[in-house]
Formats: sequence, structure tokens, C-alpha cells
Amino acid sequence: MAEKVVLADKFATFTEHWAPRIVARYEGHEVRIAKLDGEFDWHRHTHDELFLCISGELEVEFRDRTETLLPGELLLIETGEDHRPAARNGEVQLLMLDPAEAPNTGDPDTATVAVDV
Repeated sequence: MAEKVVLADKFATFTEHWAPRIVARYEGHEVRIAKLDGEFDWHRHTHDELFLCISGELEVEFRDRTETLLPGELLLIETGEDHRPAARNGEVQLLMLDPAEAPNTGDPDTATVAVDV
């Protein structure tokens, strides 16, 4: 049975930064949320990744440019594209779509495991 997810309620359940939480699953994918502050590591994935900014201002650095996301804006990061998310102007709340169990750093050895919230 379908069940509504209230993102504000889910974000209220944790305070950690760069620690993704799973809020839904569909067709082999996970809908994840995270709170971000500061810079993350440069990394790449073996899959496409979608970022949707919920609140704050997120910079996504690529080797040749920087994209800035404001609330309600999304960005598709293509497979193999080096990138580094950065929340330099305060906390960002972000929603991400990834294949199930895909590592958030692109490398299972350095990843933060996403957990259900």
C-alpha cells in the first residue's frame, strides 16, 4: 500500500551531516535524503545520480565548472563524472536518487552506508 513520506518529518529525525538516510525504495533504487555542511570528497559513481535541493544552497563542483542548486532545483550527475558537493553557506537538505546499496562516495571502502529513517 502506498504511504506518504513527509520529508520535513524525516529530516527532523537526524542531525548528522553527510550521512544519507533512505526514505523510500522503488524498482531497485533508493530515495535518500541527507543534511550537508562544508565540502565532501571528490568522487565519481558507476551510475547516474540525481540531486534535488530541498533547502539551502548547494554547489556541485565538476572538474570544468560549478553548478549551484537552490531549493526546488535538481541536477543529474552522469556516470563517471568527477564531482564534489559543497554546502559553504550553511546547511543544505538534499534528496538523492541512487541504485539500491550504491556507495555514496562511489567506493564501497570509503562510503557511508545509507540507513532507513
